[in-house]
Amino acid sequence: MAYGIILHVSGEVPIFGEIEELPGPADTIVTVSNPRSREGKDLHYLDAEVAQVIWPIEKLNFIEIMPSEDDEQIISFVRE
Repeated sequence: MAYGIILHVSGEVPIFGEIEELPGPADTIVTVSNPRSREGKDLHYLDAEVAQVIWPIEKLNFIEIMPSEDDEQIISFVRE
């Protein structure tokens, strides 16, 4: 299952993309597929044909994990 994420790289604009699995505590890199800007455009410092990029975790401030379609369909308890 791919996770939609937003990477916050030090000194750069947020990067949207997908990862296959969440990084663990021992991981040193994050491999992102389809990296793009918030507007969905290509990143100016990457070639237009790039499909995956590997970022070292030490360069990241934090990673946001976006809700999947399955998560949005979960109905929680509702008190009336």
